[in-house]
Amino acid sequence: MQAQTKENPITHGVIWKQLLLFFFPILIGTFFQQLYNTIDSVIVGQFVGKEALASVGGSSAQIVALVVGFFTGLSSGAAVTIAQFFGARDDKSANQGLHNACALALAAGALLTVIGIALTPAMLRLMNTPEDIIGDSVIYLRIYFAGIVFVLIYNMGSAILRATGDSKRPLYYLIVCCGINIVLDILFVLGFRMGVTGAAVATLIAQAVSALLVILKLMRSRGILSLSPGQIRFHTPMLRSQLRLGLPTGFESILFAITNIAIQSAVNTFGTDASAAWSAFGKLDAIFWMVSTAFGISITTFVGQNYGAGKMDRVRKSTRVCLLMDLVVSTLLVVFLIIARVFLFRLFTPDAEVIRIGCDMLLLITPWYVIYVFIEVLAGSLRGMGNVIVPVVITLAGVCIMRIIWLAVVMKVSPTLSAIIFSYPVTWILTALAFILYYISKERQYSG
Repeated sequence: MQAQTKENPITHGVIWKQLLLFFFPILIGTFFQQLYNTIDSVIVGQFVGKEALASVGGSSAQIVALVVGFFTGLSSGAAVTIAQFFGARDDKSANQGLHNACALALAAGALLTVIGIALTPAMLRLMNTPEDIIGDSVIYLRIYFAGIVFVLIYNMGSAILRATGDSKRPLYYLIVCCGINIVLDILFVLGFRMGVTGAAVATLIAQAVSALLVILKLMRSRGILSLSPGQIRFHTPMLRSQLRLGLPTGFESILFAITNIAIQSAVNTFGTDASAAWSAFGKLDAIFWMVSTAFGISITTFVGQNYGAGKMDRVRKSTRVCLLMDLVVSTLLVVFLIIARVFLFRLFTPDAEVIRIGCDMLLLITPWYVIYVFIEVLAGSLRGMGNVIVPVVITLAGVCIMRIIWLAVVMKVSPTLSAIIFSYPVTWILTALAFILYYISKERQYSG
């Protein structure tokens, strides 16, 4: 972790250079984090079958996204507070925020382990999970929830490291652990013939290693943030502050996940082929979300430190620069995914019908990724300034409520896969317009 210096590059350096230096480690780190579940899907899809692919990446993946997405949003509250304290050079408050955040991760991990293991079968049935995959889905999810505390510790620890400008070490840890996951996947699934169980155990072990590495780094740090296990506890004022900033973003993630679960439930009604295709598409779709998330985290931390330092001009400039960068990269990704779609789907399954359905899904959604850029960057910038309530309301109305309404109407009027999936671009357009208008109004307010 970088030590506090007289001149912080985030608050003083060239904006586009600092954003890129911060962005790439986060992007690569997110890529390796996503590889955990993607490797599972590729190996079980190729060597166990399309039912196993649907078990690992279908309903199970949506439930995991619901839980992890909420806590990732909650972690952003800790990250924003620490970034602002770091920018303002308030060492005592930043260190207190670190120990409060760790207590939150441990408590949430224990609670989610119990709830997740108990409710897994009921959650899968609520999602219309096909009967031929529900058994393996239960096994995969229960093993995942058994190690959920490791996921939460890593996410919270890496968010704290990035809040101080250290985006490289979380990347290094993920590269190591992704390698472990690949080796164990091959050993358990191909060598020991453990199927879905082997893939789940491999992921759990790899995530445990990543959590351990983050903890050791924080404990050995000589900077302003140094983790001492004996000091891990809740600090009421700090807890309120972190929850105030983190819960709205966490609930926003839940709302996204709930609408995706509704989509998954609708897709499941078309059978295992459609579920497997949606599962594979979800892994390709993650390529865009990796980039988008990396830009979102970058601008939140960048704005958070500059806002804490009182540099509003850099706040405005960095938001515009980040928007332009994200638009360029997203456009290139759209072109790549469309051109390489058949090859990419063949990485997951040799089944021709699953590939055909998946390619149709990709063509419907990917051209609209460029619209989502405005949502991610503007929401990230607003969070960095501590403005979290309105972005959640906009997301709730524009994405979640509108998507649920769309599904309710479509399933009665035109119950087709294409009609269901088109809910994504429609709601992205409406939400992006709302964010642009709101951000312009806030920018004028700060300028005045």
